[in-house]
Amino acid sequence: MIRSVCVFCGSRSGRDPAYIAAAETLGQGLAGAGIRLVYGAGDVGLMGAVARAAQAAGGETFGVIPAHLMALEVGKSDLTSFVVTETMHERKKVMFMNSDAIVVLPGGAGSLDEFFEVLTWAQLGLHSKPILLLNTAGYWDPLGALIDHVVDQGFADASLKSMFRTVPDPAECLEALAAG
Repeated sequence: MIRSVCVFCGSRSGRDPAYIAAAETLGQGLAGAGIRLVYGAGDVGLMGAVARAAQAAGGETFGVIPAHLMALEVGKSDLTSFVVTETMHERKKVMFMNSDAIVVLPGGAGSLDEFFEVLTWAQLGLHSKPILLLNTAGYWDPLGALIDHVVDQGFADASLKSMFRTVPDPAECLEALAAG
């Protein structure tokens, strides 16, 4: 049973208003399902949107931020739990260890790093937690094509594609989480 979900996402809002809307809907949905949000503890971009929505819906929130990003990402210290780490590596580890599943919303290089790290860990057999890409407005379509290319060129086994699931919207994401 999934009780805690790590959400990796952008510290920016992106150009399409659908990104913020999906983050807010996901935050509300997690709270409504009684699932704790674990995220990067920022109050900016999609991070802030998902957290504020979860809080407004009465959800439990667990934020993890490295000290050097407190000002840049506007550390959101009014969360249920707020952890400050020394490094980005510690941040990712604490977030991962305190979650039962991972959801990746649109984001930049940091979100890609986080996705590939947990995907690599799954590939190496270090975990079997569900990994979901929330493909708002087709944002992750190019990533899916890249992973297909990696497999087609022989740099990964086709099983890599079964280690994550791409979902089109928050409703299907929440259904997948409920299914375990």
